[in-house]
Amino acid sequence: MQPLDDIRVIDLTRVLAGPYCTMMLADLGAEVIKIEQPGRGDDSRQWGPPFAAGESAYYLSINRNKKGMTLDLKQERAREVLRQMVARADVLVENFKLGSMEEWGVGYAALKTINPRLIYCNISGYGNDGPDAGRPGYDFVLQAEGGLMSLTGPVDGMPYRHAIAVIDVTTGMFATSAILAALHARGRTGDGQRVDLSLLESQVAWLANLGQYTLVTGEPPARYGNAHSTVVPYDVFKCTDDYFALACGNDGQFRKVCQVIGRADLAADARFATNPARVTNRAQLFPQLQTEFAKFAVDDVLARLESVGVPAGRINTLDRVLSDPQVLHRQMVVEVEHPTAGTLKLLGVPYKFSETPAAVKSAPPLLGQHTEDVLRKWLGYSDEEIAALRAANVV
Repeated sequence: MQPLDDIRVIDLTRVLAGPYCTMMLADLGAEVIKIEQPGRGDDSRQWGPPFAAGESAYYLSINRNKKGMTLDLKQERAREVLRQMVARADVLVENFKLGSMEEWGVGYAALKTINPRLIYCNISGYGNDGPDAGRPGYDFVLQAEGGLMSLTGPVDGMPYRHAIAVIDVTTGMFATSAILAALHARGRTGDGQRVDLSLLESQVAWLANLGQYTLVTGEPPARYGNAHSTVVPYDVFKCTDDYFALACGNDGQFRKVCQVIGRADLAADARFATNPARVTNRAQLFPQLQTEFAKFAVDDVLARLESVGVPAGRINTLDRVLSDPQVLHRQMVVEVEHPTAGTLKLLGVPYKFSETPAAVKSAPPLLGQHTEDVLRKWLGYSDEEIAALRAANVV
């Protein structure tokens, strides 16, 4: 048994935010049918190199555990197939351009009449109403407009985007949480509902403490590079051989840091004795800490800090992360069999259940790999009916 193994999901999403959401639902056991345009598929299939037997690494990263189906929703016959699927589904997730689903006659209002229990989740760039509704949403642009880039990068240099498309990923996570909440509500009321998420709102929501800083002060926070705006020392330091990250969260930990580097005088200095004082005087403290850390090798200083309970870690490249013993022990790298690539390594599932495990059970589907299987099992189509759909380029 898996948490969602009684849930059927129609996945009409492309690229990252939507597919990440539906992948999480699939990891939890839901039967997710990824519907793509015949002959073309999800845009991310072409986002490479690298490719594994013709499948892009980007696409492979966010479509595990799903079944793949093709359906040309620009044709009315295909939309009729979709309506038949909706009648048997629990959840539909889509991220088409605003108004497209309504134009095709398969928007929420129309589908609700077919299945009042349907959870319909729409993911957009800016939301379904307001002055910016309808604008296309891209993670990079939203990192700029939503404030993230104003907070990242060197103190006196160019603003940087985050290397991971964190707004897309976060929106996918929020969408999953919202869908699970809507399913729980349906269990009490019997009714489905529409769930509306946007990249913009997701970005604003996780401004968190820095957003609150601005609301309290009326001023935007400064950019601190790798440092923390309100906790010091919380930064990157260079040793003789490499860099490491130090997360010193309280005054007791700071005193231990000073002991490790042989500078107890720093902890006794009124300018640095408390965190508010260190925040005020960070410019005077940082060079002194850097001078001392530069006398150590990373492994040495990390061992010393760990022995006294101060959080710190090496700045690993991804090849080191994905071969780390703890990462492997926690099954965050798994292997599945792929129809063309053979044995394929994928990232694992981050949450572990004692009784209803989430799992990576199947590789991301080839384009249209399960079309006939879905038509037969979901809708009871015959071989002749499927052949007619193929002949008309509906699937």
